[in-house]
Amino acid sequence: MKKQSKIFVLDTNIILHDHLAVKNFQDNDIVVPIAVIEELDKFKKGNDALSYNARSFMREINDLVEKHEFGERGVPLGKKLGYIKIEPNHPFAPEYQTLFLDDIPDHRILSTAMWVRDNNPDRFVALVTKDINLRLKAKAAGMAAQDYLHDRVEDPIPMEKEVITEGIPIKELQALSYGPDCSIPWKKAVKKEPAPNQLYNLDFGESSIPARYDARRGKIVLVRSKEAYGIRPRNVEQRFALDACLNPEIPLVSLTGGAGTGKTLLALAAALEQAADYDQIILSRPTVVLGGQDIGFLPGDQKSKMGPYIQPLMDNLDVIRRCFKPGSKQAQRIEIMLREEKLVISPLAYIRGRSLGKVYFIVDEAQNLTPHEVKTIITRAGEGTKMVFTGDVYQIDQPYLDQWSNGLAHLGEKLSGQPLFQHVSLFKGERSELSEVAAKLL
Repeated sequence: MKKQSKIFVLDTNIILHDHLAVKNFQDNDIVVPIAVIEELDKFKKGNDALSYNARSFMREINDLVEKHEFGERGVPLGKKLGYIKIEPNHPFAPEYQTLFLDDIPDHRILSTAMWVRDNNPDRFVALVTKDINLRLKAKAAGMAAQDYLHDRVEDPIPMEKEVITEGIPIKELQALSYGPDCSIPWKKAVKKEPAPNQLYNLDFGESSIPARYDARRGKIVLVRSKEAYGIRPRNVEQRFALDACLNPEIPLVSLTGGAGTGKTLLALAAALEQAADYDQIILSRPTVVLGGQDIGFLPGDQKSKMGPYIQPLMDNLDVIRRCFKPGSKQAQRIEIMLREEKLVISPLAYIRGRSLGKVYFIVDEAQNLTPHEVKTIITRAGEGTKMVFTGDVYQIDQPYLDQWSNGLAHLGEKLSGQPLFQHVSLFKGERSELSEVAAKLL
């Protein structure tokens, strides 16, 4: 006997998070309440990711409806997939009407989900939402509710495996540290070939040797301490990070860490150090505002609107400026690059739609991006472009993202082990002793 498929009732935030979500439930059926369609209608105008997802979903549904007539189950989503149905709003059963007095979209979605469940007693029905409060309300009313798990990573930052300490013969350690090319074949160091760009911190007496596996050469190579535009790494983690940002053979880098660990500063310093190799350096960050409002609601001209978003990036640029005397060649070069727009600092919303060729592109606060947004950005990379994503997966400002479902964590998990990608996590704060104590104890 064939097992009955399940029914999942989607909340608005699932579609705004991923407009292709309806195709990620295998052969199970999808129900979209009319209340969701009404909410999506409010998001269809705009240039941000929410508006894009709302429009894309509505176009997808329209295409399906033009090809098929609505049946009792709705219309088929595609081969080996279930059906999707737009369900009219239904009121709560009498016993629940006194529990949910407010006539709001969340309650209309929940009441419709409960109606679908009650009218399909032989099938499992669940409400899928990224809204924790709505999940709690649903469970309080006896309705099965769950998060959208398709793009949820197992471990947002698998630090235990990121940097490996191996027992390597002293002869090989000496060759790695003092040999002619400061490298050793991996077979002389480990039994199994490491993943590309695997990091090592090898004990060498009272010190340690930072190293990285170079898959192209088949060798474990020394990660030297380098300086980039006046900035030197202060710990092993920063040494790994700066090496990745300076390496032209690694076009995609992600750096994660808490406040003051130096993520953005190292990425910017590396970009300035290699400015001659790129047509433009772009520093960007997502514009996250309360209530999902667009940046346009802020008063003033474009420059004043952008101010609050680009100021943290300007602060990092000022740190680099202070490494040099006023009027020095390096300080003047920064001013010239800003004036000629070879160095551009801009909110992410202002560069959507661009094709990025031969650009050093830094995306700060990338934990506030969805996996789809990160994919969209990376697929715009042209020949000769390097991208560095920085952020802290535990400091998320988007209401429906968390440390398991944000784009930065997704990037690290999905591309781990690829020769073109390297991830580095930074733990030790280097902003100041006060900042480090606060980060640990408060």
